[in-house]
Amino acid sequence: MNPDIIIRNGTVVDGTGAPARRADVAISGDRITEVVDLDGGGIDGTGRLEIDAEGRIVTPGFVDIHTHLDAQLAWDPIGTPSCWHGVTSVVMGNCGVTFAPCRPDDRATLAEMMESVEDVPRDAILDGLSWDWESYGEYYDAIDRLPKGVNAGGLVGHCALRTYAMGERGLEEAPANGDDIEAMVALLDEAMTAGALGVSTSRTFLHRVPDGRPVPGTYAAADELLAFAEVLGRHGAGVFEGAMRLGERDNEQFDNSRGEVALMGEISRRSGRPMSFGLTQSNRRPGLAEAVIEFAKNENTDGANVRPQTTARGVGILFGLESRTPFDRAPAWKELRASANGRKLQMVRDATFRQRLISEADVHGTAVDLEQLFVLRGPDARYDCDPSDSLAAISVERGVSPAAAFIELLLETDGALVANMPFLNQDLSAVAAMLDDPLVTLGLADAGAHVGQIMDASQPTFLLSYWIRERGRWDVEEAIRRLTSDTADLFGVRDRGRLAPGAYADVNVIDMDALHLPPPEYVHDLPGGAGRYIQRSTGYDYTLVNGSVFMEHGEHTGALNGRLLRSN
Repeated sequence: MNPDIIIRNGTVVDGTGAPARRADVAISGDRITEVVDLDGGGIDGTGRLEIDAEGRIVTPGFVDIHTHLDAQLAWDPIGTPSCWHGVTSVVMGNCGVTFAPCRPDDRATLAEMMESVEDVPRDAILDGLSWDWESYGEYYDAIDRLPKGVNAGGLVGHCALRTYAMGERGLEEAPANGDDIEAMVALLDEAMTAGALGVSTSRTFLHRVPDGRPVPGTYAAADELLAFAEVLGRHGAGVFEGAMRLGERDNEQFDNSRGEVALMGEISRRSGRPMSFGLTQSNRRPGLAEAVIEFAKNENTDGANVRPQTTARGVGILFGLESRTPFDRAPAWKELRASANGRKLQMVRDATFRQRLISEADVHGTAVDLEQLFVLRGPDARYDCDPSDSLAAISVERGVSPAAAFIELLLETDGALVANMPFLNQDLSAVAAMLDDPLVTLGLADAGAHVGQIMDASQPTFLLSYWIRERGRWDVEEAIRRLTSDTADLFGVRDRGRLAPGAYADVNVIDMDALHLPPPEYVHDLPGGAGRYIQRSTGYDYTLVNGSVFMEHGEHTGALNGRLLRSN
């Protein structure tokens, strides 16, 4: 019987790190059936669909382990913008914030928590989700029923566990009592039985509920976290993921961070499972990232499996006409920001109002360092922070004030101007050094989160276009391994992340020369018309999910063949 699909004449980069080779790939149903080298004559017969991959690389679909698409998939089944960047499998429920388990009376609480922590609008969550669940298992069944373009699995969030078991007391700094922990353990056990990919927690002081208090679990004592670890151990599955307290209220020797990593090591040893956490470089805390990696290695030498995850580029706040501007202190700019969608550019084009914008900005100034605010001038968004792209430099170059330069750029781009202010991973050489270490995995893309502030879900395209094609920092085989089997194996995503007979047919066909990353754009496509940043790409000829062509040249084919990812 002939295969359903044959991808011919491509350069197969199979996700394992093995040398690339010219080969054909055959797919029947949802599985890869053959990978045959062209030196051996390729695959005989004819597929129902033939894809010519001459001059392209053929890779496994990318596995993104850090997303917050928990709500978005309900109204956006293809999972934008991840789907535009070769991602075929996503892990949701990171950083402790999830929508299950959830009592009916707590729906608004969890939605508001997600808005406060991850900048996903509360009303979009409440309106967009069906909320036809209470337990995590029921939630997982609801995700299973959703038509999806991508494969999706989730972690159960500590915030939801505490809210369900403890109510308002879950926000207190006092430790949970024995009954509380027993109740949370039972909830987590139910979630793991249902196939959850693990549990997540937030310990950073940056994550807060709307009234300013730290999210539930921030001050959880070690016995609470270790009780969760034992649940994972009993199931022999799952990852413990955390937004951890690194560099916060720390000394020059990073003793608090050392203790935090030691706790993660004990969680991993107690569970026998990986512990993964976000790690970024910060100019405010020089040496922290390097120190944390060494702390993690020490724990792993002692039997733990602690894996930091970082991004391939800087994490930056985006500025633009439809979101925020550097000059929002000034009354005229406040008026502009408060105006209706679609009117802002018209207001900027008005000469009288434009003069107000310029003069008031000169008076009120800005809280933003304009030397660290970089204009993402097309056609490719540059994230290497060339000083000549800063708004300060552009204003000097043009001989006008920064506000006037910003307005000129707005008018020249018909309002599409986007500027980026990195606040984490500002130093790309430090990012490269982190990624040089095999202990560090790729994560923190944050798809679905901070939708009006950042846009990092495009990191696979940046990794391949900037680090591999332009800089040659690593070979393409290692880059693809980092995007596929490394992340899939860490989170127990079975039979994905590799191109091999028997694996699920999640596949990318990529034109490396055509990979481009245009600047982000601001759209109003959330439930209720709320806005968010998205970012497209070019160069992905085909993306297949479970044997169906999902994306073709950046456009959705209509296929919704994604599956629920379970740990059991």
